[in-house]
Amino acid sequence: MKKYKRIFTIVVDSLGAGAMPDAADYGDANTDTLGHISDSVDELRIPNLQKLGIANLHPLKQVMPAKNPLGYYAYLYEASTGKDTMTGHWEMMGLHITKPFKTFTETGFPGELIDELSRRTGRTIIGNKSASGTKILDELAEEEIATGHMIVYTSADSVLQICGNEETFGLDELYRCCKIAREITMKDEWKVGRVIARPYVGRKKGEFKRTSNRHDYALKPYGPTALNSLKDAGFSVISVGKIFDIFDGEGLTESNKSKSSVHGMEQCIEIATRDFTGLCYVNLVDFDALWGHRRDVKGYAQELERFDVKLGEFLELMSQDDLLIITADHGNDPTHTGTDHTREKVPFLAYSPSMEGFGKLDDAKTFAVIGATIADNFEVNMPKDTIGTTILEKLI
Repeated sequence: MKKYKRIFTIVVDSLGAGAMPDAADYGDANTDTLGHISDSVDELRIPNLQKLGIANLHPLKQVMPAKNPLGYYAYLYEASTGKDTMTGHWEMMGLHITKPFKTFTETGFPGELIDELSRRTGRTIIGNKSASGTKILDELAEEEIATGHMIVYTSADSVLQICGNEETFGLDELYRCCKIAREITMKDEWKVGRVIARPYVGRKKGEFKRTSNRHDYALKPYGPTALNSLKDAGFSVISVGKIFDIFDGEGLTESNKSKSSVHGMEQCIEIATRDFTGLCYVNLVDFDALWGHRRDVKGYAQELERFDVKLGEFLELMSQDDLLIITADHGNDPTHTGTDHTREKVPFLAYSPSMEGFGKLDDAKTFAVIGATIADNFEVNMPKDTIGTTILEKLI
């Protein structure tokens, strides 16, 4: 018999909880996203996370440990090499990544890559640096419109992004160029996780706006994951936020794009009102994209408070046969140097209204305990060559 009918796994994107043992190898010694946010702000109002035991797991300046936490908690350590979004999520669902995806944050893309992309698209390339997507439009979009040149840029993530004005560049042409870029960046030395088409409208600085016609050309997971096992067995696998892009749609039965992390939680709350059997897998990206990369401690703390409010609404909808898992995919310590992700362990919080126990679980050596536990709950086998061991029997 399946213990839980529905499992909701919410990834608070980048909410690391302390440096991994090998963090110094990544330039991330002594990082601690959650702890340093708490240390850096006067107030942090997260009563629902407090109830779930977050301060019992990780000491926080403003938040007392709960006397009787609602559920179980532990740290998860990343087995894979790297510290990016795709690696973290893929590992959660069973894949062990030994070659990290390439980032070009500090240098821009190599001249050979840019030359090949220019030759094959027939476009002169401008930009080629790490930049904010809105700032680079203010800087270069007028030139692109006037000349037909093509804006290419990256970020602290493993991405190659191409901007195109919908009226002068055209969506079809933008998508064509992105497909070429995806082919080029399949080489190991240039392999980025995603190529992203970034269409926009407007004709002059101050008026440019990105549109909803964004399209991601992602790598497919290197093999089947727990998501494929669930889908193949007939269970619902519902995604919210970036999950569709991260897995390139693999193993999903329904996907929902989110406008923000608050919107993502609102979508999760709506899904909780439905009758389904399976997994709802949620990524809340604003923590990472808006606050971590921009090293905005106060903004990150406020986003946590907004999440906590919605979490309280979600908890009220949970049924006896629901399981909630809250975790993260990497760190992005807003007090650290640079703008990159940080190599950190992540929190694991698990709660169901039917749980009889609570407290600290043994820390796990891989994020993949999540996928293995979900598969065990629904009595499906994890795919061949995946990692992770179930802890379902402990979540009672």
